Amino acid sequence: MLSSDTHVIEPPDLWTSRLDRSWGDEAPHVVEDQVGGAQWWVVAEQRTLSFAGGAQTGDRFDKPIELRTGASFSEVRPGGYDPHANLIDNEADGVWGSVLYPTEGLMLYTQAHQALLSACCRVYNDWLSEFCAAEPDRLKGVAMLNTDDVDEAVAELRRAHSLGLSGGLIPTAATPDQPYDSPVFEPLWRAAAELGMPLSLHLGANRAGAAGVDRDLSRIRPSYFAVCEHWVKVSVADMIFGGVFDRHPDLRVGVVEHELGWIPFFLERMDYTYTQRHGNARYTRFATAERPSDFFRRNVFCSFQDDELGIRERAAIGIDSICWGSDYPHTESTFPRSQQIMGARLAGVTADEQRKILWENAARLYGFASAPPA
Repeated sequence: MLSSDTHVIEPPDLWTSRLDRSWGDEAPHVVEDQVGGAQWWVVAEQRTLSFAGGAQTGDRFDKPIELRTGASFSEVRPGGYDPHANLIDNEADGVWGSVLYPTEGLMLYTQAHQALLSACCRVYNDWLSEFCAAEPDRLKGVAMLNTDDVDEAVAELRRAHSLGLSGGLIPTAATPDQPYDSPVFEPLWRAAAELGMPLSLHLGANRAGAAGVDRDLSRIRPSYFAVCEHWVKVSVADMIFGGVFDRHPDLRVGVVEHELGWIPFFLERMDYTYTQRHGNARYTRFATAERPSDFFRRNVFCSFQDDELGIRERAAIGIDSICWGSDYPHTESTFPRSQQIMGARLAGVTADEQRKILWENAARLYGFASAPPA
């Protein structure tokens, strides 16, 4: 299998050791609880994540009642920050190669102002390129991009490509003053298509200032996780109705860690809107006879983790759009039971469709070898 959604756990000194010291306490840094010893990331004076997401890999299967929100970096599974340990763990789980996303880096989109986010993206991308260089045929890194300044994002995407990274991460929820149907993004869409670098909308990477985004993570209600696909639906719909894929047919955009079951109804509603609501909807008329769902199936790929309903609806979603990801080493990961879980989920799915979901679609997008090694 190839995992289209695997994570790294950033070392505590990643940004403090590489950012200019003038950033001071604004730079992402780690503080420790006086009682209990749990460590937490602090960004621009706002506490965000602990290291529990990398310290409880697989625990949900055996001891779910003991899961916690706080942990220290010393408890993190080494595969989260060491590429060789990452490969060993994942190979034991049946995963030959992985597309890599940040963990605390996702939270920077919700916390950091423009200048800080840009500086943090550059540092992270340098470190990630070093991580992937350990085995570039099996580890494909996705660079963090700050789209507050689109020209800057384009320059960083090109730099990331020169570093050997394989894709770009953009905010899942854009700010109201700069939605994804805005012409300001045209240089980014053009550059990503030209470089063959997919752009990803990953769960949790909502930009500060986006509608409904609260910087204080302690105030996030459980309902957020039940409706988290809301923001990615808005972003993808803005791109499609704005004619982004009509103008850039080679651009690929990923919906990552949002599962699949919501997609068929979403496609139906977009098609209905495009064909039946001409009078009160402002959007671009496509140059071809294609409908929104056609662009989705051609240009948007979907990375899921464990979604039985979504697999049943694979024909409506588009089999060439679906990629599996383990979410290693996070608490909700399928590791170390990925083969067992996917064996059950894909029961009754043809061998050809299984190959696409578990290997070929991700391989095509990110440049993995075209067939699994013997």
